[in-house]
Amino acid sequence: MVDTLDMTGRKEPVEQALAGGRSLWDDARRRLFNNKAAVFSMWVLGILIFLAVFGPMLWVHDYSKISADTELAPTMQDWHWLGTDEQGRDLVARNLLGLRISMAVGLVATIVSLIIGVTWGAIAGYVGGRVDNLMMRFVDVLYAMPFIFFVILLLTVFGRNIILIFAAIGAVEWLTMSRIVRGQTLAIKGKEFIEAARAAGVPGSAIIRRHILPNVVGPVAVYVTLTIPVVIMAESFLSFLGLGVNEPLTSLGVLISNGAKEMQDKPWLLMAPAVLMAVTLLCLNFIGDGLRDALDPKER
Repeated sequence: MVDTLDMTGRKEPVEQALAGGRSLWDDARRRLFNNKAAVFSMWVLGILIFLAVFGPMLWVHDYSKISADTELAPTMQDWHWLGTDEQGRDLVARNLLGLRISMAVGLVATIVSLIIGVTWGAIAGYVGGRVDNLMMRFVDVLYAMPFIFFVILLLTVFGRNIILIFAAIGAVEWLTMSRIVRGQTLAIKGKEFIEAARAAGVPGSAIIRRHILPNVVGPVAVYVTLTIPVVIMAESFLSFLGLGVNEPLTSLGVLISNGAKEMQDKPWLLMAPAVLMAVTLLCLNFIGDGLRDALDPKER
């Protein structure tokens, strides 16, 4: 390995000497891909996403097809690897569909919370004063409302459908996101480059878009990876209570709820969706931990 001399005369590797010339994002990406747990989780999560997207279409059985083989035990015959439910529907297909629905709820609700929370927090933090106080008191009022009460109210007024579940969960999860972005914005808006942009006559909306948001993307990216598991768990909780998706659709929460009723005699009904959910949540949490370490400026 070729070495160089630093200012004190001490030898150091060329890679280390050139590290100062890398951008923050290059350095963060290098640290992220050096995290074996995060990289392994990315591969596993990629496989799960592939199964969720294409599995229900490629599997030999349809998730909604009712057959005469009701409550069939797991068998290799006719590709019923996890058996069938009480209506004769193949449980492998049902679990693949449940994985798809749970991931879709997690992704869409997180995107909703990301858009609302980042916009709300950035505006509140940048404008400040009475506007900030009014906006954050509104967030506090919503925080005081029980989540399950809010969702039941929406389901009662507008009816039960999967789109409403996306909206209901996303409409609650943006609150923490807004607080995180507001705190980051308050720390940034007094910096010299923000003052220079103001002095140059750049509009406030452009300052938020060009200078504030790019500088809060690190904490936001970390929180997004931690929000998706929370949303998936929230949807599973609602489905466990019978407030989730409607038949013939299903989710991991619905499958876990159904499996819990017969776990004594048929433990595979509970184990299959529970393992899928546990692996998905673990992967997302490991990736979130890896992003947090990679984007930490103290580690650079």
